[in-house]
Amino acid sequence: MAPAVRVTDLRFGYDGREVLHGLSFAVQPGEVTGLLGPNGAGKSTTLKIITGILKFAEGNVEVERCKLPGEAFEVKKRIGYVPESAELYESISALEFLELCGRLHELEEGILRLRIDALLEGFGLSAQRRQRLGSYSKGMRQKILISSALLHDPSVIVMDEPLAGLDVESAIMTKDLLTSFASAGKAVLYSSHVLDVVERFCDRVLIMDHGNVVADDSPEELKPKRHESSLEAVFRNITHAESDAPHIAKIMSALRTS
Repeated sequence: MAPAVRVTDLRFGYDGREVLHGLSFAVQPGEVTGLLGPNGAGKSTTLKIITGILKFAEGNVEVERCKLPGEAFEVKKRIGYVPESAELYESISALEFLELCGRLHELEEGILRLRIDALLEGFGLSAQRRQRLGSYSKGMRQKILISSALLHDPSVIVMDEPLAGLDVESAIMTKDLLTSFASAGKAVLYSSHVLDVVERFCDRVLIMDHGNVVADDSPEELKPKRHESSLEAVFRNITHAESDAPHIAKIMSALRTS
């Protein structure tokens, strides 16, 4: 089976500074693939390139055999994307926003209405559907962002810290939804700093460091290969993260000083 996303020899930089150094990986249909890495590793930049937001000059990126950046419009039809931070139109209601998203994807009105109702009910927002988004809490806004990303039944789902601000019940539902999408043959690329969630939830993990993939395997395979008992320990090992014990000791000592 062909990969849903294929990235090959991708290079990208800001202001003359290269942040992706020949990056290569693939995301398979039917899998939830976790994307991990320390701050500055290039995760969000990579996701913005895959979703057609950022253009690149070197390398190859394909989504469902559509090549970027030339076929960005076709790629955006196939992708559902939740960015790490996003602004919503605060002056319109949740219902109006989802209607706008669905119509941009040219959904038939009856199907659009059915899907909006199911998503709002599932996330517990049916009663607030006509409230302006400006009155919504952070968690409520995140539910609307997730709903807008799934509304058109995308074949590739890209999520950057999607659980931020969600209550426990909604976080569980989101993970279950993504698992269901993967079971239906969709590809899910899930970026997060919450390692224990990725370890339990993802079929496969990509670890980025300094603009490249430094590990690619299932969580269960990565641990014995690195002689570690948890994904967190594997992550520290691979990215050469410093022990936080000296910093904690220094902070606690400073706090006890009167």
